[in-house]
Amino acid sequence: MRLKDKVAIVTGAGRGLGKGIAMELAKEGAKVVIADVNLADDTVKEIEAEGGTAACVKVNVAEQEDVQNMVKFAMDTYGRLDIMVNNAGINRDGMLHKMPKENWDSVIAIDLTGVFYGTQEALKIMREQESGRIINISSGSWLGNIGQANYAAAKAGVVGLTKTAARESAKKGITCNVICPGFIETDMTLKLKEVKDGAAWDSMMQRIPMGYAGKPSDVGKMVAFLASDDAAYITSEVINVGGGMIV
Repeated sequence: MRLKDKVAIVTGAGRGLGKGIAMELAKEGAKVVIADVNLADDTVKEIEAEGGTAACVKVNVAEQEDVQNMVKFAMDTYGRLDIMVNNAGINRDGMLHKMPKENWDSVIAIDLTGVFYGTQEALKIMREQESGRIINISSGSWLGNIGQANYAAAKAGVVGLTKTAARESAKKGITCNVICPGFIETDMTLKLKEVKDGAAWDSMMQRIPMGYAGKPSDVGKMVAFLASDDAAYITSEVINVGGGMIV
């Protein structure tokens, strides 16, 4: 229970990776605000069924007022904010020379500007407290990936944003780090098993030195570590959780 009585917000926590992160934080004792574009009552019920504490709020991270209301909800509900996990994201893949502007704009708005809003609002609280943990979820794609110019640009932006926040906030007792998940088993990625009789899935497994997809809990455990006092001297780092896939 390394996070007992700490308060965390996790965006995009209604399902998939974000849900896995929220579940791990709750297991470590944190009170978790489940923030998602859809009201995620089911995630709250799962956490409560395991003895944890959670509440949910609806948010579109691309809207600054929504993010401000999300942080206000956490403060009104639990009285403080110790951990901010900016996880919400989308992808709209396509080759760069064919990419519609709206696909560029939507990915940048959610995957990068949304992280800016979440980081900014959390810092307003944490700087006054002189303590806090900001953990932003990027991707191995920040290094560049065919068909993902918008996503790669956004995720690279998250790295630069987080490192800047780390430098600006270190003397206030705040750490800011980035996690880059590799290929994680979620409802979305499992659909690859249905493509070409599983050939697409098998192809991905061959790219992972450990030979299998990660679980949301693998990323969640790293988030929980970075959120804990055990990681008090770790800031401005980019940490890969990908079974060796990200080089």
